[in-house]
Amino acid sequence: MAMGFAVCFTGKEKADLLPLPAPSAAASGHVLGRTICTLISPGTELNHGYLHSHEKEYFPGYAAVFAVEQIGEDVSGIKPGDLLFCMGRHQSFQHVPAKDVIPVPEGIAPEQAVLVRLMNIGLTALATTAAKPTERVIISGAGPVGLLASWLFRQCGYEVGVCEPDERRRGFAAAMGAERVWPAFPAGDPAWDGQTALVLECSGHEAAALDGCRIVRRHGEVVLCGVPWKRYTDATAQELLSLVFHRYAVLRSGWEWSIPLHADVFSPRGIFDHMRRGLRLLGERLPDVSSLSHRCLPDQAQQAYGSLAAREIKEPFVLFDWSDQPASRFA
Repeated sequence: MAMGFAVCFTGKEKADLLPLPAPSAAASGHVLGRTICTLISPGTELNHGYLHSHEKEYFPGYAAVFAVEQIGEDVSGIKPGDLLFCMGRHQSFQHVPAKDVIPVPEGIAPEQAVLVRLMNIGLTALATTAAKPTERVIISGAGPVGLLASWLFRQCGYEVGVCEPDERRRGFAAAMGAERVWPAFPAGDPAWDGQTALVLECSGHEAAALDGCRIVRRHGEVVLCGVPWKRYTDATAQELLSLVFHRYAVLRSGWEWSIPLHADVFSPRGIFDHMRRGLRLLGERLPDVSSLSHRCLPDQAQQAYGSLAAREIKEPFVLFDWSDQPASRFA
């Protein structure tokens, strides 16, 4: 069996590069290939991974672009050399079922294509919201999820504003085309206060959820996409419940897995269908975001996660670049 390598959390605030056995051939129904890049999800991978103690080794990652090298039996429509997206971990190879890959459209760079994984959170919200195109949407939080959601909703015809207290992140939103960017919710603005159909809360901050319920129109939606990993304020549940009750607000989870991975006769929308369309949209319309991306080598994993935890990385999109790595470091 060949030996690859993978990023692993081996302890609290400890990221290592470890050997990982790789299959010598693709299994039936699977494709096997060499990883080009993987995308770090800073919220989940920091709070659920790097900053926590684990009883056993924890291998993070769920977004990868790879080049196909081998194709298993019962696989059609894929050939060696194809670039594919999958929800794979931070490792030097990807071995996944063919049904769980999406071809990367021609002309889109792997480091841009891999962003569709975090854009999927916005794609799920887009598929499940009652708000219709041309209506007003506020994105709260201009981290990677919020930036991609803001861009996505604009492409789909919504009038979008971005609320972000951090000046640098407001600059990122503007660089991705946002025309309305505020340091705080636009309370008192008659165009938005009471006229906003949807607030996509992507920061995980309870004060933002409260402000979203204050500004949304009657029976508008506040969708919680950001995970509330910790408490930031002394706000009470009564404050939130009062706003929900008196403003008839619909406050709900932005859980991206609220729809199935694959469409079926009872669920015409699936996550992979959304991401396939999202990839086409990224390829056709996404501006060059290379200046908003920070690349790390896999053996810089400790530095990458430590810098993310300390908020030392300026760019919103952080990737591991596997393109020039040897097939194995542990031969």
